[in-house]
Amino acid sequence: MTFGEKLKKLRIEAGLSQVQLAEKLCVSRQAITKWENNRGIPDIDNLQGISHLFGKSIDSLMDNGSEVNMNVIREEIDINSYDKKNFRSRYDAVAKEKYSAASVIYPLVRRKKLSMAEAIVDFIVQPGVVNVADSFDDRAAYYLVELMDKQLLLQITKTSIEAQELVRPFSGKKCVIGKNKFIKATYTL
Repeated sequence: MTFGEKLKKLRIEAGLSQVQLAEKLCVSRQAITKWENNRGIPDIDNLQGISHLFGKSIDSLMDNGSEVNMNVIREEIDINSYDKKNFRSRYDAVAKEKYSAASVIYPLVRRKKLSMAEAIVDFIVQPGVVNVADSFDDRAAYYLVELMDKQLLLQITKTSIEAQELVRPFSGKKCVIGKNKFIKATYTL
């Protein structure tokens, strides 16, 4: 749930109109509308006011139900030091070596989850062009690692490997995590 959705829910549960909430926070009704429609977020003073008014922590107000645990394990690597002779790529070799105890490792294909505006531009210009442009910005390889009772999302670049534990299980062939769509490749490691 986004901050705007949470704010609107809390306001309605408290029986307040946007005008009444705006008066309590000493802001305009337009500011409340903007926040509830996720077109902006309040500054720290207003966040504190909302937190006190509704008895919620700022962390709980700002947490948008992320798909990944915010704890990131990052390790520096040199991709050229890995031998790809038994793998399709050096990235596959890194994933397999670092997580050899995993029950299965799925290579993932990443596509950017397009906003409505990006989807319209993509359709008008040439379908697929926005994702092609995005792939030049993000050249990392992604993997889903199933390790004991948890799933990890790996991001491997030429110089580092990052692992984040998934909060919600990646089940099926596709999954949306944050601003990305991931599809499992046709092979496993």
